[in-house]
Amino acid sequence: MTPDTPLRLFDSLTRSLVDFTPVHPGEARVYSCGPTVYNYPHIGNMRAYVFADTLGRTLTWRGYKLTHIINITDVGHLTDDADAGEDKLEKAAAQSAQSIWDIARHYTEAYWRDVRRLNIRQPAHWTIATEHIEPMIAFAKSIADKHCYQLGSGLYFDVTTVPDYGRLARAKTDDGESRIDPVGGKRNPQDFAIWRTTPAGETRQMEWDSPWGRGAPGWHLECSVMAMQYLGRQFDIHTGGIDHREIHHPNEIAQNQAITCSSATGANIWMHNNFLVERAGKMSKSSGEFLTLQRLVDRGYHPIVYRMMCLQAHYRSELEFSFDNLEAASTRLKRLVMTIERLREAGPPILPSDPHPHIAKALAAFDRAMCDDLNTPLALTALEDIVGNKQLEPGERLGAVERMDAVLGLELLDLERTDLRVRPKDSDLSEADIAILMAERKTARDEKDFARSDAIRDDLAARGVMLMDGDPLGWDWVARRG
Repeated sequence: MTPDTPLRLFDSLTRSLVDFTPVHPGEARVYSCGPTVYNYPHIGNMRAYVFADTLGRTLTWRGYKLTHIINITDVGHLTDDADAGEDKLEKAAAQSAQSIWDIARHYTEAYWRDVRRLNIRQPAHWTIATEHIEPMIAFAKSIADKHCYQLGSGLYFDVTTVPDYGRLARAKTDDGESRIDPVGGKRNPQDFAIWRTTPAGETRQMEWDSPWGRGAPGWHLECSVMAMQYLGRQFDIHTGGIDHREIHHPNEIAQNQAITCSSATGANIWMHNNFLVERAGKMSKSSGEFLTLQRLVDRGYHPIVYRMMCLQAHYRSELEFSFDNLEAASTRLKRLVMTIERLREAGPPILPSDPHPHIAKALAAFDRAMCDDLNTPLALTALEDIVGNKQLEPGERLGAVERMDAVLGLELLDLERTDLRVRPKDSDLSEADIAILMAERKTARDEKDFARSDAIRDDLAARGVMLMDGDPLGWDWVARRG
């Protein structure tokens, strides 16, 4: 680490790089918008958490005491991000004839499983919306008189009561306003629900009493309440997907300004990762067909391969998903793991206080890359420079890799090449079957029955197994491309 290199991050509010200066010296307080747990997270959703984890790891690398909060939205998020449609959880419960609480628990656990598989560090707190209803009502009561008005459908926030509403989205020049559907009686199209009253004659599975009638909080309210409760009224960084920059985060900012009676936005820096896109467009759940991490595993890819794919692109750039790109990430990870396995055979990682000049140079380059708005593609290059340099002592190379991987999170000192050998779900072969066929092939080769040897090789290839003669590993699964 080079102390004279400032950590510079892109602030979506100012659309510029800014130096990270913590609100509380020596600390870094970060809030990340978590999932709405009505369905399985798709891999585009998970890109946001790989990004947030990389940010948190970088802050730790730079010596800050990190407090990271990620929320779980189990109520209040409508099928449209503005004020239209049904509650996503209520709709999912109705379609499946299940308890909304069971659905929320099932998909929360599915999300947490993906978090673990992607080696995303646990935050200081997982804050769950339905566990914070009372503070949400208290927050709404404190701003209602000056900033809100009541309609039959609920309590609405008047965006003209706070300064410079929509600055984050640049609503006057972007297309943000086009997504906001009209709700009868709203004073302004951008006004949004703080509390949504249950219509007469209806009963929700999730509803609570409030001064504005029995109902449920609006989606935007939870993040303002929980961020302030755990991080303070002004904290360091707020992260989320770029789609949150349009409506959700401007509405959070408006609430934060209302509660503090100031122009303060709640976070000093607002950061957003870009979309994961397919050739057909950005990945979403609206079509009903989307890729999950489990589907990648079923095709024969280790979850960390997807993390590598994310790190190969800058978080602010669109990342195109294709199985060719995923395969390239898999090959790159395998090469790193194979080389590091050989280094580990020579002994443990060692990083002296005065390392080899080449290692010191590479570590400095890595630090500059991460301090340049989390430039992970360049940081990976610095890592590979160390891994591939055979002139350096294995222990020092491993020591440098250990330091760098604490930021990248690729589990490079724990993974073994066989861990990346993931059996595709549709394969009709077990590893025991392959061992038998490999033994038969060895016998055929020893007996110079090359026709039989080639036939076994071709049969294995047709069934998704690639033989690697001369490689200590011997064979590998061929991941499915589609």
